[in-house]
This record gives sequence, C-alpha cells and structure tokens, in this order.
Amino acid sequence: MRDDRGVRTVPSIIHLDMDAFFAAVEQAAKPSLRGKPVVVGGLGGRGVVSTASYEARRFGVHSAMPMAQARRLCPNAAFLSGRFAAYRQSSDIVMALLRERSPLVEPLSLDEAFVDLEAGPYGPALADAGPQTGAQLVLAVAEDLRADILERTGLTASVGAAGSKLMAKIASEQAKPDGLVLVEIGSERAVLSPMPVRALPGIGPATEQTLRRAGLTTVADLADAGEGELVQLLGRAHGTGIHMMAVGHDERAVVPDRDAKSVSVEDTFEVDLADRDRILHEIDQLTARCVGRLRAAGRSGRTVVLKVRRFDFSTLTRSETLRAPTDDETVIAETARRLALQVDTTGGVRLLGVGVSQLADYTQEDLFAQAAQAAEAQTAQAAGTGAGTEESAEVPAEASAGAAGAGGADAPGTAPGGRAPAEPPSVLRRWLPGQDVHHAEHGPGWVQGSGVGRVTVRFETPYGPPGRVRTFAVDDPDLEPADPLPLRRV
Repeated sequence: MRDDRGVRTVPSIIHLDMDAFFAAVEQAAKPSLRGKPVVVGGLGGRGVVSTASYEARRFGVHSAMPMAQARRLCPNAAFLSGRFAAYRQSSDIVMALLRERSPLVEPLSLDEAFVDLEAGPYGPALADAGPQTGAQLVLAVAEDLRADILERTGLTASVGAAGSKLMAKIASEQAKPDGLVLVEIGSERAVLSPMPVRALPGIGPATEQTLRRAGLTTVADLADAGEGELVQLLGRAHGTGIHMMAVGHDERAVVPDRDAKSVSVEDTFEVDLADRDRILHEIDQLTARCVGRLRAAGRSGRTVVLKVRRFDFSTLTRSETLRAPTDDETVIAETARRLALQVDTTGGVRLLGVGVSQLADYTQEDLFAQAAQAAEAQTAQAAGTGAGTEESAEVPAEASAGAAGAGGADAPGTAPGGRAPAEPPSVLRRWLPGQDVHHAEHGPGWVQGSGVGRVTVRFETPYGPPGRVRTFAVDDPDLEPADPLPLRRV
C-alpha cells in the first residue's frame, strides 16, 4: 500500500462530514419538521446561524450568517436553539462506528473526522491489494459506513476518500450531500487545478487578496508559480506549505482524538483600522465566527483572549477568565470588547483575533442557563410592548411547526382559560425553541415557542408521525425539561 518513497498507493484516508448535522438531528427528532427549513443557532439579537437544513439553504441561509438576516431570507423556517446533548448523543454513535474501522480517528468536531483505514482491520487486505482493487475496497468500506450511520441514527453523511487528508477533505465537499467521492492516487493535481485558491486550507481572505494582486486565482496558478514566488509573497513557512498543497502533496498524519486547547479566529486587514467603532465591529464579527467553531466542536470555554497586532507589527494579547465555561456569543463579545479598551490602538490595527481557551465539554445545563438571559430580555420586551409587536405574535394551538411559532414567536399575554400569569414575566420559567420537555399527561414533546406567560409544545417523538400542539402556562407544574430521546429505538 506504499511505494518505495513511502507514498500511499491506495486512497486509504477518508474524511466523513455529517450533512447539515445540527439541523438534521432536529428533523430526525421532530417528525413535523422533516422536509421543512430548519435553522439552528443563537436566537438573540446578535445570534448567528450554526447550521441550516438544505431546505433553508435554498433560500440563501448558511452557517455563520447573522440570525436576523436568516429570518429575513427564510421567515417560515423553524428557528431553534441548540440541543447539544442530542448532538453529542448522535456524534458518539458516529464516532464509535468510525473506531470500528480504525483506531486512527481524528475528530475535528462533533460531526466531522478523518480516519486512516490503513491502521485498522482492513489494513492487511489493503496492503495486499493493488491500487485498483484497494480503491474498490475503500469504496466498499465507506459505503458500509454510511449505511451503518443511516441505520443507527437516521442521519446521512458525506465521505471523501484519498491518499491524503487534504484530498479526502476536498472529496467529501464534492460528495455533499449524502454522497461518496474517491480521488484516485495520481489524479490530485487534475482535481485541484481548476479550484479557487480559497479551496486550500490556510488561505483566508487576506491571503487570497495578496495572491489575487499577483494574478494567482486558481490552485493551478499556485502550482505553476513555483515555491520561490509563493515564499516571496507569503513568507517561508506559509509559502512552502501552500505550494506543497497546490501540487497535491500533504504528508499530515491522522492524529487520533486530538484535544484542542483553544478555539480562535483572526483576520489581517488590507488597510489598518484606526476607527474605534470599526475595531469593535470587527471584534463582534470575529466573535460570531469563533462561537460558531466552538459550538461545532461541542465545547465551551472559560478564558476569552483578544489578539491585536498594531501598525508597527507589535502584537499584544489580553485575556479575561470568566466564572464558568460559556459559548454565549454576547458574553464573549462583551468580554472581548472590554479587553480591546485596554489596548492602545492609536496609529491603527493590522490584525485582530478572538479566541476562547480553558475548554470544557458543552453541557445541556450550560445551554439553558446562557439562553435564559436572552429569553428573559425577550419576554420582558414582549410584556412591555403589547400585542402589536413581533415578539408577542399569537401562536395558535395548532400552529404549523414551520411557521413563526416554531421559531420562538410568543403567545398571547394570558394563560390558558383566561387566567393572568401567576408570576411577573421576569421570574416565570423560561422555555427555549426546540427544547425537549415532558408533560405528565401528554408525554414527550418539544417547545415550539414561548412568551408572555405561555409556552406552546408539540407532542411527538422520533418514532411516530407529526404530533399535536398544546399551549400551557409557563409555570405549569406538569411540564418539565427532559433529556433528548435517541433517534432510533434502543
């Protein structure tokens, strides 16, 4: 399976990427949402989209988009807060299936991983096979894997197979959705050449602009330019690495169970930023991207880090440690903004970065506690502005899950039977759109929307048809938060 130079002769590295994972889990768990647009993410004023179903993507909704923009593009979607316990549940099943194929599994997030089949039970057969037979075996293993994932979770996955991590990742992108693509050994440059330079990892907006000014827009341009020119443009390490990838050469090994120490994003600006408001705006944008990556990995973090490179290339970092781990975008953004005020930006800023460290596994309790702050503000606003606002729009008892009620629109201001809420809105129980609940009489269900003292619940399970909707007082003693049900009966 290796030639005399130690190069693979069989495309035995696979990259698996679950299709629209968070949204797909919600659709699998909620029969009334199947085939309908679903958007998962932060529902507050500065929330961003974590995942959009393929039905929502047809309207232009995509991950990292501001949630307010997603609502404008697809107002009839179900807008749900995340259920990370449910996502972790499905992810654990998928990762266990991967580890049956090889001990070398490198998870990148809850829904994405590299696998080196050469190290697993298929390794001997791959070693004895020729390139063509080996490729066919890899295809068969990948198809069996996809079938097992569908059977165990009801979810679809896209898989790419190749001789390197770079090409396997590119192949899985081409396979989306719900497909399988194999890049044969020796065809790497033919596959890469027509692609835009951004297809290569490590090329962001700033590097793309540098390359574009030099007339380099495709991967073929990078390969033809040669290592020397790229080193001149990008520096020794970056230029050499980019050229190696452009010619299809990637020696990175699959590293099992990599545990990231931090999650961060940064941008270098073509023109130094001098305006304080613009700097704070960019920090907000970086925070949104950082939180998207944090949530995709199913993690939260306790320390917020701000990186600032000034006009004179001096680089400063400031950090603040919070009382508890969080992935709350508002909390992280406000912390990063405070840190920015500690830095002298006179003369301009070349680079900004926002990161989160001291990572911890995300818990459902984290999610509810953080989202409750936004829910309290939303309910207070609805209580104060009256029935004419969007926040207090009526949720009929039999509202469609794809309508505004599924996105968390609020119900009328009186409890069932015409009773006034038993407590002021500021101390009523909070219910999040999409949250799992259980009612003593009606059984398991999920929250479609809440507000002004009422909560609307659709009672259904992953194993049956779409369920009926009921509305209760938010303090109904028979209604309780619940753990997510498995997507398949156990």
